[in-house]
Amino acid sequence: MATLNTNVLTLADWAKRLDPNGKVPSIVELLSQTNELLMDMQWIEGNLPTGHRTTVRTGLPTVAWRLLNQGIQPSKSTTAQIDEACGMLEAWSEVDKDLAMLNGNTSAFRLSEAQAFIEAMNQEMASTMFYGNAGVSPEEFTGLAVRYSDPTATNGSNVLDAGGSGADNSSIWLVTWGGQTVHGIFPKGSKAGLIHEDMGEVTVETTAGIAGTRMRAYQDRWQWKTGIALKDWRYVVRIGSIDISDLQAGSVDIIDFMIRAIHRIPNVRLGRPVFYMNRTCFQELDLLRRTDVISGGGLTFANVDGVIQYAFRGIPVRVCDALTETEALV
Repeated sequence: MATLNTNVLTLADWAKRLDPNGKVPSIVELLSQTNELLMDMQWIEGNLPTGHRTTVRTGLPTVAWRLLNQGIQPSKSTTAQIDEACGMLEAWSEVDKDLAMLNGNTSAFRLSEAQAFIEAMNQEMASTMFYGNAGVSPEEFTGLAVRYSDPTATNGSNVLDAGGSGADNSSIWLVTWGGQTVHGIFPKGSKAGLIHEDMGEVTVETTAGIAGTRMRAYQDRWQWKTGIALKDWRYVVRIGSIDISDLQAGSVDIIDFMIRAIHRIPNVRLGRPVFYMNRTCFQELDLLRRTDVISGGGLTFANVDGVIQYAFRGIPVRVCDALTETEALV
């Protein structure tokens, strides 16, 4: 919907700019296949070694009508600076050299192990994107759920209560990605996205069997320095307290709430709006398509490069398995 600024790029865009040898872009491609967030999420290099300092406007200047020969008082807007911190997600892989050589294709064996690490890192990043809480776990970055948890807060108008009362609650999110709204960040001077270092063949100390023994192994290191910067809270909407059992029973109209969420966004053209929900919510939305969309309800789908992509009133709808069904009520 929006023309991207030159410094507001997707992870795939950053990879193409930063690594000409093709290794990182191939990892990014795998990341996007298992985490649909990365198809939309835009990234900016932070201006701090540990994150990003952003200035947000907190108040508008006072303006007034005046008469001839009568002045008005000068005024100014008010701003506040917010430091958004990045977290550092890391993992190490060590595979017995002889085990890797058993099937005759060491590279294929190591790739299969690497894909498991990519998936694990993906799931953790997506989970932290929504549920991270640096106040409780300082090693993480603060996600969206902590910021949108109270309908009586300053941003409470963008926290919609779907009326759940039990213990099986979930949320649907409308996130408008953009350089002036909300975007991913990585520390100043670092690389965007998941970094993979092939440490090659090394000698490691084993813990199985006799302690202190050694073996030759292939070692890999994985690291992802990442966070989010929320510049304008008006461009994110949470539909919370969706009771899953009530949803499946047909007593929760999520299409009604999705329409309300769209109207909370001041200008959807300012960024790239996307809906995120878990598979259960997506299934119920898809079932509603049979009865609601046929009569003009707004949910459509298209075949893009062999992949079915859903949209609601022109806004993409993505499945995000990181969104749980055990959320606290908003």
